[in-house]
Amino acid sequence: MKIFKQNKKPVTGKLLCKILISCMIILISCDKGFDEMNVNPKAYIDPVIDNLFSLNIIRTAGANDGNTQYPNDKLAGAFMQYFSSLNAYQWTGVGYVRKPEYTDGLYNSVYRTELKETQQLLALTKDDPELSNHYNILRIFRVHILHRCTDMYGDIPYFEAGKGYTDGIYKPKFDRQSEIYADMLKELEEAANNLDPDPQKPSFGKADYIYGGDATKWKKWAYSLMLRLGMRLTKVDPAMAETWVKKAIAGGVMTGNNDIPYLEHFDGDQYQYNHDTWRMGRAEGVPVSAKGTGYGKMGQTFVAMLREMNDPRSPFYVTLWEGNADASKLSEFSKYEVQKGLPHGYDYTTIKELIPDWTDDMLKEYSEINLHMVSSPAAPTIFQHYSEVEYLLAEAALRGWAGETPKEHYEKGVRASMSVQDLYPGEFVIPASQIDDYLARLPYKAAGSFEEQMEQIHTQLYLSNFMNNIETYSNWRRTGYPKLTPTNYPGNQTGGTIPRRIPYPQTEASLNTENYNTAIASQGEDLWTTRVWWDKE
Repeated sequence: MKIFKQNKKPVTGKLLCKILISCMIILISCDKGFDEMNVNPKAYIDPVIDNLFSLNIIRTAGANDGNTQYPNDKLAGAFMQYFSSLNAYQWTGVGYVRKPEYTDGLYNSVYRTELKETQQLLALTKDDPELSNHYNILRIFRVHILHRCTDMYGDIPYFEAGKGYTDGIYKPKFDRQSEIYADMLKELEEAANNLDPDPQKPSFGKADYIYGGDATKWKKWAYSLMLRLGMRLTKVDPAMAETWVKKAIAGGVMTGNNDIPYLEHFDGDQYQYNHDTWRMGRAEGVPVSAKGTGYGKMGQTFVAMLREMNDPRSPFYVTLWEGNADASKLSEFSKYEVQKGLPHGYDYTTIKELIPDWTDDMLKEYSEINLHMVSSPAAPTIFQHYSEVEYLLAEAALRGWAGETPKEHYEKGVRASMSVQDLYPGEFVIPASQIDDYLARLPYKAAGSFEEQMEQIHTQLYLSNFMNNIETYSNWRRTGYPKLTPTNYPGNQTGGTIPRRIPYPQTEASLNTENYNTAIASQGEDLWTTRVWWDKE
């Protein structure tokens, strides 16, 4: 992938003459003309905007463990009890114990990797009317990058973020999350309003691996993100939440799975495979070579929900290890009734308090993530599910902020989640009759209380959003659903409560001390239990 344009100026006789003259001038004044001479004719010196954006998408989807498995699975996924492990120091979200490389991972990836190209591209496109679609797409993508970071940590560098590359700001100040959210919503509104859907208007085109440069699709994602962020404010500022949710709905959110923003992957090299899912099956999650004794088992909470509801998504999500070892055996070992989730909050020793005759070989009896489907290396990186949009619209309707009924949006959400599997490998299809049966067995509780309806909506969001675990964690902190029982592993960081955030990297305390201390004074102690601005009790 070429990231810079080549300087193709030919070395002609006339140019050689100029160089000789320049050399003579250097004898008189050694600092004149040096810059021109110091140009490598074979170097790439001007950024290729399209290729930089392609690289930016790939790196944001997953450049390393820092922005994939660490925050998404080993922290948020374990907090939300999708996963469980007997190695609390390998899957630290199980026992709420701190491993700095895990808690630091997302923060470092955002500021060292994800924002690098984004900020450079914003600076290159901002003042060029011909590149207005490029610029506004980048504004939306920047919000996607930074909203995950602020949701996980709280107050973060935002207005000066990533400007070490463009403005030489190497110690950015931390901004209050209230100010960050106000600006992110403003950015989404302005970007969406300024996108021009005219196919003749220049855009990223094929270099846009998400939407192929389709400005109409980017508008829908902008408003869908606005809906997500607006709903995030329901506890801290209900009036502000209502305003932005209504703006999002009026602007036009996603209306089907064909609007989903995602990056397609292939089981190839590190720039092609899904880094998160690749780690599951090829490294330290549940590699096939472990024959059922890998660290990252499926959690008892998640598996129990799938079993109790006879959920047709279960075979797509989970299997016993034999199904992962041999795809031809998936149908046999992925049946929901044979799945078994590993209890939460135990290690290889304390599990014997719960199961006295425990042997480590018994791990083989517990379910693993399906490495052929939802966790295939070729599984897409989905930045936001359409089903999530429908569940948020169901809540908005419940609050009186949206048209249609909560029931209609709830059912659309379920159907969307049970029809999204065609984006993944494995040719898994849930028949319409099974979806109808599921909704008939679990009808929407329109006559229930507000909290009963909230619980039903957001339990389904939890089931639908598996492997988009960072977002599930944020939504759980806002709503409290589904109801989860925390663990109390010895030596944990929270006193036996599910964390409300993760701490900043210690490098911020040592290298950006003044700004770090200002953030702590504003937000509260740098602890797992300190609530971020929008996370009010």
